[in-house]
Amino acid sequence: MGSGAHEVDPSFTALPYRRMAEAALARAKAGGATHADFRFERVRYQHFSVRDGHLQGAEDTEDLGFAVRVVHGGAWGFASGVLLTTDAAAAVAETALDVARVAAAITRRPVVLAGEPVHEDMTWVSSYDVNPLDVPLPEKTALFSGWTRRLVEAEGVDHAAGGLQQVQENKFYADLNGTITTQQRVRLEPHLEAYGTSAATGHFDSMRTIAPPVARGWEYLLGDTFDFESELAQLPALLREKLAAPSVTAGRYDLVVHPSNLWLTIHESIGHATELDRALGYEANYAGTSFATPDKLGSLQYGSPVMHVTGDRTTPHGLATIGYDDEGVETQRWDIVKDGILVGYQLDRAMAHSEGAALNGGRSNGCAYADSPGHIPIQRMANVSLQPAPDGPDTDGLVGRVERGIYVIGDRSWSIDMQRYNFQFTGQRFYRIEDGELKGMLRDVAYQATTTDFWGAMEAVGGPQTYELGGAFNCGKAQPGQVASVSHGCPSALFRDIRILNTNDEAGAH
Repeated sequence: MGSGAHEVDPSFTALPYRRMAEAALARAKAGGATHADFRFERVRYQHFSVRDGHLQGAEDTEDLGFAVRVVHGGAWGFASGVLLTTDAAAAVAETALDVARVAAAITRRPVVLAGEPVHEDMTWVSSYDVNPLDVPLPEKTALFSGWTRRLVEAEGVDHAAGGLQQVQENKFYADLNGTITTQQRVRLEPHLEAYGTSAATGHFDSMRTIAPPVARGWEYLLGDTFDFESELAQLPALLREKLAAPSVTAGRYDLVVHPSNLWLTIHESIGHATELDRALGYEANYAGTSFATPDKLGSLQYGSPVMHVTGDRTTPHGLATIGYDDEGVETQRWDIVKDGILVGYQLDRAMAHSEGAALNGGRSNGCAYADSPGHIPIQRMANVSLQPAPDGPDTDGLVGRVERGIYVIGDRSWSIDMQRYNFQFTGQRFYRIEDGELKGMLRDVAYQATTTDFWGAMEAVGGPQTYELGGAFNCGKAQPGQVASVSHGCPSALFRDIRILNTNDEAGAH
């Protein structure tokens, strides 16, 4: 079991998935499948939004169903259903076999899955204190309504918006090899943003919380690991300063990037680029494929020697953290970039068998995931994180090394090409650095680089005291589209001589 003290929700364990799994797997075996797995899911979603102290809307939905996946004749077959009976499970298994029989005629490379030890009836629950879905909705909306009311009453704030997305995900998995897993994880994503205008400059802008989405419980909103009250008090002044700030002069600057911004650059330029299906050219949706192709493994200078990036589906409170993936693989931690060199990829079982001998001993590193019972598992991102220097400086120490530069906090917009190579990113807050000191805010800033130039320009990473876990609820991939949650940890980091754009100038604004 994970580090949480909770048991799996009894309303989930009361569902008839074990009997259904037996029926589905028996039908698949009788039909000649060389592999078969059964996945049963219930995913609960609750979201609400508030504005200027008033509730705008709330929704509570549930996704419930099951899927059967088989390998027959060297081809995949997949089908799903929603009727919770053994007859329906067997019928869905038969449909999956039929799909595989049709697919076999057009499958050029037979599907073979990498081996995985049998995990017999394992249970895993993520770590949290209070399941947010157990907290009464009026209590939650009152907290966020109160926050936005306080913001809109502050000087310089015209409007304030907030909301909370909450998810409880339950999965049962069983396969013909004898692996059985039952899992539960909870995650939430808060949103809080103040909007204002400046009569002096005519600017309209906003200032958003840098609180990341997390795999934690309701306690997170009450101040566990993030000080919402302190940030709430700061947002109006930060917004006023941003509205009055001078526009950046385009050019080349040194950058100190805070984890609340750098996580997104990691996600786009490292996380997606080292998904092996993209690197092999099999996945080209959502700005797909990758410059980091397997022929560069062990030789590509991805970044400077201080760059150490890991993939990890065991990170405490990570959004991609789970005990076992959707192919029954026990989750792991491994190196992706070591000493600046590309050394690893993210794998599922099929690609681990065909491509992974040099990567993980021919074993999957646990990166198969489906976002609903109606979708087939695909290769999805682990918690991909930049490691701190054990004795590295704090953020002030990094700023102190810069004569002329910019300090970047919080994520905003981004753009990256199909190869995950040319990119630009903006942020929430930018501060001018002169002679090792912060000298006030700037606005209209974007940094632009290629992936290898940017990470190659990383001179130093901060110590563990600067390390934070950021992330997203909405990482998209595949057709039909799937959405997954993922975290990225990183310290503050110092980059030398990075190109800075003025976004107003680039947009032709006057």
